[in-house]
Amino acid sequence: EIAEKYSDESAKRLGKTIHAHEETEKQLSLLLKYRDDYQQRFQEGGAKGLSTAQYMNFLSFISKLDSAVDGQKQVVRDAEYKIILARNQWQECEKKRLSYNTLNNRSQASLQKKEAKLDQKNTDEHAARSFFYKR
Repeated sequence: EIAEKYSDESAKRLGKTIHAHEETEKQLSLLLKYRDDYQQRFQEGGAKGLSTAQYMNFLSFISKLDSAVDGQKQVVRDAEYKIILARNQWQECEKKRLSYNTLNNRSQASLQKKEAKLDQKNTDEHAARSFFYKR
Protein backbone atom coordinates (compact mmCIF):
# COMPACT_ATOMS: atom_id res chain seq x y z
CA GLU A 1 0.00 0.00 0.00
CA ILE A 2 2.82 2.38 0.80
CA ALA A 3 4.50 1.61 -2.52
CA GLU A 4 1.21 2.29 -4.32
CA LYS A 5 0.86 5.59 -2.47
CA TYR A 6 4.38 6.65 -3.48
CA SER A 7 3.76 5.55 -7.05
CA ASP A 8 0.51 7.51 -7.21
CA GLU A 9 2.16 10.60 -5.74
CA SER A 10 5.06 10.42 -8.18
CA ALA A 11 2.61 9.94 -11.07
CA LYS A 12 0.78 13.09 -9.98
CA ARG A 13 4.07 14.99 -9.77
CA LEU A 14 4.94 13.77 -13.26
CA GLY A 15 1.59 14.99 -14.54
CA LYS A 16 2.10 18.41 -12.96
CA THR A 17 5.61 18.59 -14.40
CA ILE A 18 4.33 17.76 -17.88
CA HIS A 19 1.61 20.39 -17.53
CA ALA A 20 4.18 22.99 -16.42
CA HIS A 21 6.32 22.09 -19.46
CA GLU A 22 3.34 22.58 -21.75
CA GLU A 23 2.78 26.02 -20.23
CA THR A 24 6.41 27.00 -20.82
CA GLU A 25 6.11 25.91 -24.45
CA LYS A 26 2.95 27.99 -24.85
CA GLN A 27 4.78 31.02 -23.46
CA LEU A 28 7.67 30.42 -25.85
CA SER A 29 5.27 30.12 -28.75
CA LEU A 30 3.63 33.42 -27.82
CA LEU A 31 7.00 35.16 -27.54
CA LEU A 32 8.07 33.82 -30.94
CA LYS A 33 4.82 34.94 -32.52
CA TYR A 34 5.14 38.38 -30.96
CA ARG A 35 8.74 38.64 -32.19
CA ASP A 36 7.73 37.61 -35.72
CA ASP A 37 4.91 40.15 -35.72
CA TYR A 38 7.26 42.87 -34.53
CA GLN A 39 9.88 41.86 -37.10
CA GLN A 40 7.22 42.13 -39.81
CA ARG A 41 6.23 45.60 -38.57
CA PHE A 42 9.91 46.53 -38.62
CA GLN A 43 10.24 45.42 -42.25
CA GLU A 44 7.06 47.24 -43.24
CA GLY A 45 8.31 50.34 -41.48
CA GLY A 46 11.65 50.01 -43.23
CA ALA A 47 9.92 49.89 -46.59
CA LYS A 48 8.10 53.15 -45.76
CA GLY A 49 11.21 54.74 -44.34
CA LEU A 50 12.22 55.02 -40.71
CA SER A 51 14.02 57.69 -38.85
CA THR A 52 17.29 56.78 -37.20
CA ALA A 53 15.65 56.90 -33.77
CA GLN A 54 12.81 54.61 -34.90
CA TYR A 55 15.31 52.23 -36.48
CA MET A 56 17.38 52.09 -33.30
CA ASN A 57 14.24 51.56 -31.18
CA PHE A 58 13.12 48.67 -33.39
CA LEU A 59 16.56 47.06 -33.23
CA SER A 60 16.77 47.51 -29.47
CA PHE A 61 13.32 46.03 -28.90
CA ILE A 62 13.96 43.07 -31.22
CA SER A 63 17.20 42.44 -29.34
CA LYS A 64 15.24 42.43 -26.06
CA LEU A 65 12.69 40.06 -27.58
CA ASP A 66 15.49 37.78 -28.74
CA SER A 67 16.88 37.73 -25.20
CA ALA A 68 13.44 36.94 -23.83
CA VAL A 69 13.05 34.12 -26.38
CA ASP A 70 16.45 32.70 -25.44
CA GLY A 71 15.54 32.88 -21.76
CA GLN A 72 12.23 31.14 -22.39
CA LYS A 73 13.98 28.43 -24.41
CA GLN A 74 16.15 27.78 -21.35
CA VAL A 75 13.01 27.58 -19.20
CA VAL A 76 11.60 25.01 -21.63
CA ARG A 77 14.82 22.97 -21.48
CA ASP A 78 14.74 23.10 -17.68
CA ALA A 79 11.12 21.93 -17.72
CA GLU A 80 12.08 19.06 -20.05
CA TYR A 81 14.82 18.04 -17.64
CA LYS A 82 12.35 18.12 -14.74
CA ILE A 83 10.08 15.79 -16.74
CA ILE A 84 12.97 13.36 -17.15
CA LEU A 85 13.66 13.43 -13.41
CA ALA A 86 9.98 13.03 -12.51
CA ARG A 87 9.55 10.19 -15.01
CA ASN A 88 12.60 8.39 -13.62
CA GLN A 89 11.28 8.78 -10.08
CA TRP A 90 7.87 7.46 -11.11
CA GLN A 91 9.46 4.49 -12.89
CA GLU A 92 11.45 3.66 -9.76
CA CYS A 93 8.31 3.82 -7.63
CA GLU A 94 6.48 1.63 -10.15
CA LYS A 95 9.31 -0.93 -10.10
CA LYS A 96 9.13 -1.09 -6.31
CA ARG A 97 5.35 -1.35 -6.36
CA LEU A 98 5.44 -4.16 -8.92
CA SER A 99 8.18 -5.94 -6.96
CA TYR A 100 6.15 -5.76 -3.77
CA ASN A 101 3.07 -7.01 -5.62
CA THR A 102 5.07 -9.92 -7.02
CA LEU A 103 6.42 -10.80 -3.59
CA ASN A 104 2.95 -10.55 -2.10
CA ASN A 105 1.49 -12.77 -4.82
CA ARG A 106 4.22 -15.36 -4.29
CA SER A 107 3.63 -15.30 -0.56
CA GLN A 108 -0.11 -15.78 -1.02
CA ALA A 109 0.44 -18.60 -3.50
CA SER A 110 2.81 -20.33 -1.07
CA LEU A 111 0.30 -19.93 1.75
CA GLN A 112 -2.51 -21.33 -0.40
CA LYS A 113 -0.33 -24.28 -1.37
CA LYS A 114 0.39 -25.03 2.30
CA GLU A 115 -3.30 -24.75 3.15
CA ALA A 116 -4.19 -27.08 0.29
CA LYS A 117 -1.64 -29.64 1.51
CA LEU A 118 -3.00 -29.39 5.05
CA ASP A 119 -6.58 -29.83 3.79
CA GLN A 120 -5.50 -32.84 1.74
CA LYS A 121 -3.70 -34.33 4.75
CA ASN A 122 -6.77 -33.82 6.94
CA THR A 123 -9.01 -35.36 4.28
CA ASP A 124 -6.67 -38.35 3.92
CA GLU A 125 -6.54 -38.86 7.70
CA HIS A 126 -10.31 -38.63 7.96
CA ALA A 127 -10.73 -41.16 5.14
CA ALA A 128 -8.22 -43.49 6.77
CA ARG A 129 -9.99 -43.29 10.13
CA SER A 130 -13.36 -43.87 8.52
CA PHE A 131 -11.99 -46.89 6.73
CA PHE A 132 -10.31 -48.18 9.89
CA TYR A 133 -13.42 -47.84 12.06
CA LYS A 134 -15.71 -49.41 9.47
CA ARG A 135 -13.86 -52.72 9.82
